[in-house]
Amino acid sequence: MRVARTYRISGIVAKPGSEMRFTKEVRAVRPEDALEKVYCEIGSNHKAKRFEIRITRLEELPED
Repeated sequence: MRVARTYRISGIVAKPGSEMRFTKEVRAVRPEDALEKVYCEIGSNHKAKRFEIRITRLEELPED
C-alpha cells in the first residue's frame, strides 16, 4: 500500500508580458505525480503551456 504525502511546489509562470510566482501544496504518492498535478492545475486555471511553467522548488512536507 502506498502512502500519499504532501509536497510544496514553488515556481514561476512566465507568460508574454507578465510573470507570476506561485506556491502550491498537493497530495501525491510520488514527487513526479505532484509535479504533474501542478502542471495540470496551473495550465488549466491560467491557460499556461508547460514550457511557460518553471518549477524552482519541490519539497516534501513532514506529516503532522
